[in-house]
Amino acid sequence: MKKFILLLVISFNLFAQPKPYVILVSFDGFRWDYLNRGLTPNLDKIKSEGSFALSLKPAFPSKTFPNHLSIITGMYPSNHGIYANNFEDPFKNETYRTNDSNAVNNAKWYWGEAFWETAERQGIKTASYFWPGSEVKLGYRKPSYAEKYDGKKSHDERINGVINWLKLPQELRPRFITLYFSDTDDKGHKFGPNSKEVNEAIKLLDNVAKKIFDKLEEINMKDSVNVIFLSDHGMTEISKERVINIEKMLEGYNCKFLDETVLMTIEPPKDKLKEVYELLKKNENHYKVYYRDEVPEYFHFSDNYLIPSLVLIPEIGWNLLSNRGMKRIDNAYVGGNHGYDNHHLDMHGFFIAVGPKFKKNYQTGTLLNIDIYPLLCKIFNIFPRNNIDGKLERIEYILK
Repeated sequence: MKKFILLLVISFNLFAQPKPYVILVSFDGFRWDYLNRGLTPNLDKIKSEGSFALSLKPAFPSKTFPNHLSIITGMYPSNHGIYANNFEDPFKNETYRTNDSNAVNNAKWYWGEAFWETAERQGIKTASYFWPGSEVKLGYRKPSYAEKYDGKKSHDERINGVINWLKLPQELRPRFITLYFSDTDDKGHKFGPNSKEVNEAIKLLDNVAKKIFDKLEEINMKDSVNVIFLSDHGMTEISKERVINIEKMLEGYNCKFLDETVLMTIEPPKDKLKEVYELLKKNENHYKVYYRDEVPEYFHFSDNYLIPSLVLIPEIGWNLLSNRGMKRIDNAYVGGNHGYDNHHLDMHGFFIAVGPKFKKNYQTGTLLNIDIYPLLCKIFNIFPRNNIDGKLERIEYILK
């Protein structure tokens, strides 16, 4: 009887403990080595007060939507569903495009459970000031509070929006919040990662980090909130001289090109599949072509029946284009890009975490972004989904 009462007391104490606060901040396209340019005094200070990694390894392909979903679900893109910017469900004749709000808001495409779903199901209120997947039109799969994406919203508006949520009464206040900024990605695409414009964006986001903590201090929550700064991927230089027109190579084969620039997926007519593959293999130069089920296992990219029959992966810095893509050659492909082999350091992002849950001035090696979901579950003492690819043991040592 005494043992039973002791177990009840322990269980009660576990569930009675106040839940922590976590703000997950994404600086899109902020490459791991941007922190080494002497432009980030505020992030440098935060590093010394928390835990930080040499780099944050994205999932393949190293693109924005697939990796924001990998971060928030703990799954590889082929498993959480959003494996590319554009793809098709040929069985239902429906297409997902990141610039199509109807598709982006349709919950059918999102196979993984986002952390806000896991948390809400276990009694924790959540909020999102922008994050892919947070705007689905299915109530039980959304955060309690979610802002519709608007790239024109200023940095201050976004930060103030988060602070206003934290000023709500306890029973209405979210404990987990996402926040997103695109400056380094925008400038990286247009001007390249080594440009003065990217350096200005780095300084701008470093100031954003300072503003977040200044605002937390104003509401007396600086010491009680855990803040994780990270990026979804890095960036590399590209040029108009490093492009390959794949569609021209396959003229007359009536292939369907479902994504392009970096990762390219192709669906040839069924009776031409082997012939098209052999032609691409014969001309293989600055890219590799694979049947879907033969993509190297280290990419974790074969386990999705919606991925087309052929997958082309270019060398770093090269772009694979269709005829339509070639028409845009004068206005694009002159700055930077991402989506390449996720093992290449240029594709890696950064990771810094500070707050009462994290060790101080603790540096580790490269972390995997799929491990952030189980880390969040550990911080909140809740049960993760059992079908994730992330592993807590690869990251939990950064916690106190």
